[in-house]
Amino acid sequence: MPTSRPVPRPAKDDAPPPAPHATEVLSLSQARRVALRAQGLDRPRVDRPGGVTMRHLQGVVDRLGLLQIDSVNVLARAHLMPTYSRVGPYDHALLDRAAGRAPRRLVEAWAHEASFVPPETYRLLGWRRRGYLTYAWGSIRDVPLQHADVVREIRDLIAASGPMTASQVHALYEHEHPADRTEWGWNWTVAKRALEFLFFTGEVTAARRNAQFERCYDLTERVLPPEVAAQPEPSDGDAVRALVEIGARAHGIGTARCFADYFRLKGPRVARAVTELVDAGVLRPVAVHGWDRPVYLHRDASLPRRAEGRTLLSPFDPLVFERRRLEELFGLRYRIEIYVPAAKRVHGYYVLPFLLGERLVALVDLKADRRAGVLRVHAAHTAPPAPTAAAERGARTGRTADVPGELAAELRVLARWLGLDGIEVGAPDAAGEGRELRGDLALPLAGALAG
Repeated sequence: MPTSRPVPRPAKDDAPPPAPHATEVLSLSQARRVALRAQGLDRPRVDRPGGVTMRHLQGVVDRLGLLQIDSVNVLARAHLMPTYSRVGPYDHALLDRAAGRAPRRLVEAWAHEASFVPPETYRLLGWRRRGYLTYAWGSIRDVPLQHADVVREIRDLIAASGPMTASQVHALYEHEHPADRTEWGWNWTVAKRALEFLFFTGEVTAARRNAQFERCYDLTERVLPPEVAAQPEPSDGDAVRALVEIGARAHGIGTARCFADYFRLKGPRVARAVTELVDAGVLRPVAVHGWDRPVYLHRDASLPRRAEGRTLLSPFDPLVFERRRLEELFGLRYRIEIYVPAAKRVHGYYVLPFLLGERLVALVDLKADRRAGVLRVHAAHTAPPAPTAAAERGARTGRTADVPGELAAELRVLARWLGLDGIEVGAPDAAGEGRELRGDLALPLAGALAG
């Protein structure tokens, strides 16, 4: 179950700004390489004798602008994977320290869903917190109407005793407001709803996460670095423009929809922000063969001669956030199937795209079996092209396309990072006597791992 409910996506009828005439023309291959360079995924990861440091983590945060949070822990927590994908194995205590100790480099906010963002970016999201009547979902939006007294009491309790988890707060209110398990989905207690309301509106945020991955809530003014907390809120227009630019810089190249999706922005303010960024020279319109929508290039974007990265990407990685972009730019139809009934899943439960060079060449369903000390590959498929994709078929990967061998090498690195001793390909068969190899890559991958 995800950590929390989604922020509304950009509306489908949000009209993109009319694009000025584009004089620069790029191929899809060039656009992909721009996107991969912007995301820090165009080069092979390097071994660092001294290990990955806070400076390397900060570099990833500066490049991406946010790390999405999700509670699914089949392989590794969602916010841990993007750093691994870019710098390789690292001590995730770095992230715990960045988000859980003062002065914090990361704080939690509703950004692209629940996310870690730099404290300065937290200030840019104040309009969403103030507009909770528009942006919050019903069970949170209605909390002040149903439990105003509880909200005030819990705010005072956190002020006096925080940081506290929702379970600790609920223990104090359980007699008066017992947990309700009659609803499907998020069966939140009254205490949890009140805390989530205070979190959404910005009165509290997470001072850290505990070992059970629960938020430890505290007053936001005590969590933000003092110099950031003292800053005035930017105007709504300035904030949205800054958020659009962060999304554009992280993408390198994209459409207005791509940039808006990065922080789940919607409405005419996005079109206005893009126009203002074009006028300021931050974005410039370009044409991309096969990408038949207005496309913009960020002024900091660069085009590498080739892309030679190799890594696995979480379903929550910023490169794959926006599925339409993924189809148009990389030619891949990709859907997360966690909520799909098992019998109807095509590629598996927790499926990671495998990046090789400039293409996403495989989809791998993985699970970290921590009790057995094994990384389980439940399925491995060649990445199917999107039915309507205009991406070139068979485009170069930037390296010899030995997909099973390259994937086997990457899985070994991942297993070591996760502290797992072995890798097993295949799911138990119906009789429980053997292993069923699922996907066209499963058998060659098993051979590559054995070799």
